[in-house]
Amino acid sequence: AQRPAQAPQRAVQPNPAPLPPGEQPPAAVIGIVDVPEVQRNSTAFNQVREEIEKRRAKLNEDLQKEQARWRDEQQALAAQRATLSPEDLRAKERDLQDRVQDAQRIFRDRSRNIEQAAQGALMEIEQALAVVIRQVAASRKVNLVLPRPLVIFNEPPFDLSAEVTAQLNRVLRTATIPAEDAPAPAAAQNPSAPRAPAQGAQPRRN
Repeated sequence: AQRPAQAPQRAVQPNPAPLPPGEQPPAAVIGIVDVPEVQRNSTAFNQVREEIEKRRAKLNEDLQKEQARWRDEQQALAAQRATLSPEDLRAKERDLQDRVQDAQRIFRDRSRNIEQAAQGALMEIEQALAVVIRQVAASRKVNLVLPRPLVIFNEPPFDLSAEVTAQLNRVLRTATIPAEDAPAPAAAQNPSAPRAPAQGAQPRRN
């Protein structure tokens, strides 16, 4: 029996030359931050969460109302089939289809705007949190900060979460959330009608 072909062995690489002596890292002074806990107690984070949830709920409510309106119009058009000429029927069907597509585009734009607003606000909070963690660490002479999930056990004095939360709430009580200025869904059904501003919209911040 033939022996199976063996894979060629790689040539053993020689050990690289040692590097010259470098600067020794400082002795570790460790702090721990529980980021989820900081977020739960952050006024800015909760403001963003509540506002984004409210916008998502309003979007879903408007979408359900619009879908019900589309079904009603389709049923009304079906009931008119016997009284309309083929040309008029096709024209009404095309008009309804165009208005449905316009409304769907508006809902997609609104959904995208909501998610972009959420991402921008959360990024603002993350940037502020990074600055605050460095501030608190410097005030405690801490040179190494670990996230809480990586630590199995620690004594309470290592935990900087409460101090980080308090400082974050001092420097950033609210995050910037752009006003939701998407057109109302009903405007897609009547393109000639003036588009009203979104309900609850507030002036943009400069």
